[in-house]
Amino acid sequence: MQKTARDMILSLAVIVLVAGVVWLLNAQEDGDPDLKRVDYRVDLLTARRAAPYPVAAPVGLPEAWKPTSVRFRGEDADAWHLGYHAPDGQYVAVEQSTDKRVAFIDSKTQGAEKTDVTQQIDGETWTRYEGDHYDALVLEGTDGSTTLVTGTGSFGQLTKMAASLRTE
Repeated sequence: MQKTARDMILSLAVIVLVAGVVWLLNAQEDGDPDLKRVDYRVDLLTARRAAPYPVAAPVGLPEAWKPTSVRFRGEDADAWHLGYHAPDGQYVAVEQSTDKRVAFIDSKTQGAEKTDVTQQIDGETWTRYEGDHYDALVLEGTDGSTTLVTGTGSFGQLTKMAASLRTE
């Protein structure tokens, strides 16, 4: 009887030790993933040549803003996308298209709703959209295009991105 109790205690100690090692290994893997910085210069030049609207990209953002995704789809309503990982880990993206405005905004903001709040950024009137997943600043172009700065970032971050956008 005494030998059986000792064996059970030793077995339990080994199990707790193994579980502790597994927990430590998993705890080190948690946290922000190491997102790769993308070079979007070639895609931007291609989009600017092909799109029927002035394609926007940020200029002068601090190095802590990391571009992580880029694409231009001429066959898909000339859709331009440039995604960023903001310094605090939030996601901020620039989206442009000649697609139907309401459907495009709904798709890219994951259903955010238009508010009555507007703000002036570099002489342009942007409208705020608020949603459960993404918020957005929306600029309706006179050429049939729509520009969104959207994501999980704060309106301060969205404004910073919108203010940095240049089309030349």
